[in-house]
Amino acid sequence: MSFTTYTPQPPAGRREWTALGVLLLPCLLVSMDVSVLYFAVPFLTAELEPSSVQQLWILDVYGFVLAGLLITMGSLGDRIGRRKLLLSGALLFGLASGLAAYARSAEMLIAARALLGIGGATLMPSTLALIRNLFHDAKQRGKAVAIWSAAMMGGIAVGPVLSGALLEHFWWGSVFLINTPAMVLLLVCGPLLLPEFKNPAAGRFDLPSSVLSLLAMLSMVYGIKEMARNGVTVLPAAALVAGLLVAAAFVHRQRTARHPMLDLELFRHRGYSVSVLMNLLAMFAIVGCAVFFTQYLQSVRGMGPMEAALWNLLPTLAVGGMAPAATALAQRMDRAYVIAMGFVLAAGGFIWLSWLEPGSALWFVLVGSSVYASGLVMVMSLGNELAIGVAPPERAGSASALLESGTELGGALGMAILGSIGSAIYRGHMDDALPAGLPAGAADAARETLAGAAAVAGELPGRAGEALLTAARAAFTDGLQMAVLGAAGVMVCAAVLAVALLRGLHTKGVEGETGTTGAAVAAGAAVAAGAADAAAVAGGQQAAAVPAGTDPAGTPAG
Repeated sequence: MSFTTYTPQPPAGRREWTALGVLLLPCLLVSMDVSVLYFAVPFLTAELEPSSVQQLWILDVYGFVLAGLLITMGSLGDRIGRRKLLLSGALLFGLASGLAAYARSAEMLIAARALLGIGGATLMPSTLALIRNLFHDAKQRGKAVAIWSAAMMGGIAVGPVLSGALLEHFWWGSVFLINTPAMVLLLVCGPLLLPEFKNPAAGRFDLPSSVLSLLAMLSMVYGIKEMARNGVTVLPAAALVAGLLVAAAFVHRQRTARHPMLDLELFRHRGYSVSVLMNLLAMFAIVGCAVFFTQYLQSVRGMGPMEAALWNLLPTLAVGGMAPAATALAQRMDRAYVIAMGFVLAAGGFIWLSWLEPGSALWFVLVGSSVYASGLVMVMSLGNELAIGVAPPERAGSASALLESGTELGGALGMAILGSIGSAIYRGHMDDALPAGLPAGAADAARETLAGAAAVAGELPGRAGEALLTAARAAFTDGLQMAVLGAAGVMVCAAVLAVALLRGLHTKGVEGETGTTGAAVAAGAAVAAGAADAAAVAGGQQAAAVPAGTDPAGTPAG
């Protein structure tokens, strides 16, 4: 792997800043696309009448395809041109959004969601790489990334609110149509404002590597998510093992192919390899805990989706300012200590939330959520900056795609491991709380999820129903407490690793020197996508526990 020596570049002007505004659109919409669908699930369920399996595929296929194609599309952008791939993805994303909005069957909607995943996979790596090409000056790039990260975090919180507002006045397909005008604007302005960049020495596209990366990511993410949802069974376990074997074959292919998709020499630089690990651990905690807090606000505190989305705006305000704050702090001290501080801050937020009770004040939840999310945004912004700082500019697309793939795996692992901890505590407590004489089916539903217990409690008379619901909320909160303590332990270990592995490491001499690079954008995008994915999983669990045509609270859905 060769490194490009840094040479001064002219500062960005009005054209580049306008181009940044255009580039805010695609990643914002890609990360929003899971969360907006969650609020539409009860409405499309009433109209399309999907089976339970089809409903899960409607929720999951977008993320599966997106994760599976990130590495392929990052490599493809390096070869054919990042602007060309971005605009092609915008066209596909806009068309697929229209197809999803007017779907007339569950099968049609699943197919449209898969196309959206393909489009999303082309947009994410291209955007990261193009931001690097637009802003050569380190200080300007830092400001651009701060604006981007704030917009990403703010947008993902506003997305569910916008979705709720649309669903109050229009049909469920309107949540997809909001993508189309943004994609049209990108197609019009992109050719005028965005530079083209590709790697002239990339060689031919390696189709076998593409197939191997797709199969590996799909199998691993599917296996982990299914085990998080339904426990360890034969099919998900087999999928995970198969994914690991295919991943090993993919790595072997990269070592032996004449024109590999990934430059494995990147992993010889500890800045890149450790940053991928830090990224994965941060998303492990974010997504694994977001599942619990989504359900806590709605099922324990009794909020509707719209109210919960509005309250979630407050932690976002704190998170939005942490990326530029971390960048400024890293200019004054070793970034290893700043990253460790972020992990320690996150651990403090999780420990705070371990004292959460069903009757805790709302401010208690919001403060803890703000603290842990702020710490992890510090980690991811600096970690990704370091990772891309050591990557050759001509391989920025594939390097960014690999970082984003790490976030997908980290989020899936968080849901599986932390979710399993919380579920085990919940089931253990509910075994002792179920009333005698409850039918087997109802007992199983109450034992599996809080939403199931709420549905069963609604069928019981008087105090018996109230007692079951109170016990279920207490059991869920106990599970949440253990899950966040597990996340806190991982964060403390990660802080120690950050200091031990990154101390004294600098990127000076690499293109862009020590300034913030476009990879820090992955922090905002990853956090947003991870939170949206967690919300969708929680939504799927709740929707599965109530009759078709009802919202997660059990009331008629329009």
